[in-house]
Amino acid sequence: MTDDDHHGHSDPEHKRHTRAEFEAKARANVAEFEAQVRATRAQFEEANARIEARAGRNLPFAIGVGILLGGLLIVSLVILKWLFIVFGAVLVAFTIFELASALRFAGRDVPRVASVVVGVAVMPAAFFLGVEGLWLATLAAIAIISLYRLIELASPRGRAPAREVILDLVSGAFIQLYVTFLAGFLVVLTSEENGQFWTLTSIIVVVGADIGAYLFGVLWGKNLMAPKISPKKTWEGFGGAAVFAIGTAVLCSWLMLGQPFWLGIPLGILLLLTGTGGDLVESLIKRDLGIKDISSWLPGHGGFLDRLDSILPSAAIAYGVYLVATQLGG
Repeated sequence: MTDDDHHGHSDPEHKRHTRAEFEAKARANVAEFEAQVRATRAQFEEANARIEARAGRNLPFAIGVGILLGGLLIVSLVILKWLFIVFGAVLVAFTIFELASALRFAGRDVPRVASVVVGVAVMPAAFFLGVEGLWLATLAAIAIISLYRLIELASPRGRAPAREVILDLVSGAFIQLYVTFLAGFLVVLTSEENGQFWTLTSIIVVVGADIGAYLFGVLWGKNLMAPKISPKKTWEGFGGAAVFAIGTAVLCSWLMLGQPFWLGIPLGILLLLTGTGGDLVESLIKRDLGIKDISSWLPGHGGFLDRLDSILPSAAIAYGVYLVATQLGG
């Protein structure tokens, strides 16, 4: 047999052997890669579970939802600020509906659709008529909801003891004061000259405080602040909230509002206190109603009120600081 014959028979066999080795190595690499992906995913899920257990929220979902809402907020404020009427009305509608649903779960007869309709109607009144329009529209909303409940008493199904009816009326008025009236201050503030930047600043400061409280609480939180009301809120987290709130307020005052940087110190402190107080008030409401979250519409955040609890009471303070700053500046 010649050398050519020998190589002619061995080359195909050699190629098959080489191909088999290559395929075996490829399968081994794929298997190793899949194992690494599974291990990494397991580590990520384990870490996320620890964070969620400590902080009480799903972090990836919370970040995603926060970015989406923040983007819509910026568009509504910076591009055409009257769009904030629509943005605010949508938030108010969802928040009223979920709070009314929670109160109905607790036994209060609160009309959900009617409460949403009158609450949304307050937003354009606040934007175009200012604080006076906000006051009058909110009072009108309370009157309409109260009348709605009283008319229901005419039907056999709507009859109830006087004490229950009074509690229903108080609950309906509470929703309009707590959600509609407080949210209306952000709409009023936005309608003012350069008010959209003050609204954005107030929200940035409150969100910054929330981020600071979250980070410091997860990393170093040990001493509970109000264990009977909010079991996850710590003094270490409050310290982080203070650092972030004052820091973001100083930066926003200087870079966004055209105000002296030192204005951010009292602004940050005030919004820190109102934001923390609002969070505790909402926790107290949920505890009294016997629920963990007002709703589950926002993944990682709970409900709309769970995100607005700090912003709502801070809105009136932000508007007050705006009035003082513009008066002093003028």
